[in-house]
Amino acid sequence: MPLNIPILLTWLRIVAIPLMITVYFVPASWAEPHERDLVATLIFMAAAVTDWADGYLARKLDQTSAFGAFLDPVADKLMVAAALIILVQLGRADAIVATIIIGREITISALREWMAKIGASKNVAVSMLGKIKTAAQMLAIPALLYYAPWFGLDLRLVGNWLIWIAALLTLWSMGYYLRMAWPEIAKRSAEK
Repeated sequence: MPLNIPILLTWLRIVAIPLMITVYFVPASWAEPHERDLVATLIFMAAAVTDWADGYLARKLDQTSAFGAFLDPVADKLMVAAALIILVQLGRADAIVATIIIGREITISALREWMAKIGASKNVAVSMLGKIKTAAQMLAIPALLYYAPWFGLDLRLVGNWLIWIAALLTLWSMGYYLRMAWPEIAKRSAEK
């Protein structure tokens, strides 16, 4: 397993997951609810920055690797799933939204793995729609973790709108990827 700066940043993102969760389980005497929300938001946002930084540095420093290409999306999906589960438990996100987003990630990850196995991974390469969906998620989740007004902006309302938009984009992008993969799926099904 190679260890370089981009992979180290990815591992830090994975380590941040239990830290973000633990924030909500510290004794009430240690932190007020708004302090917990702030710390969890900052952890999530730092993780989101490392997501951008690890990819940028891997390309800039010519430190791309097969292991890094595997670990990066795993870290992303684990971080988003953990945050969504926390938000559902706090009553700040609907379980339907979390199920849609997490279910799509599992489905598309499995689809990409299968498509790579049969040599057709280009059919399900990351699209602009997927990037917009990710951006909506990465804005919604911190807004819902912080869950308080911020410089006059109602982050509860903004976060709720964005998470529903992310869920709709999630379904749309899943449909797009499945449509792109469908010729291979149909071809392989006919061969059986």
